[in-house]
Amino acid sequence: MKTYTFKTSLKCSGCVSALTPFMNELKGVENWNMDLESTQKTLTVNANEHLSESQIIDAVKKAGYTAEKL
Repeated sequence: MKTYTFKTSLKCSGCVSALTPFMNELKGVENWNMDLESTQKTLTVNANEHLSESQIIDAVKKAGYTAEKL
């Protein structure tokens, strides 16, 4: 399993709710967590090796937000 960490543009629990269906659609995601308290609004994703960081970034973009690898 790999762990990916991203800085995001999400700001609130409503943003997380909007992102949830897109993250749940990704095959290979074991679990994910959003830290809205951090200054970088950190998204952490635990996934198998078949899921790439670009696929995660694309899912965040489809939800209407941005993500940069940390």
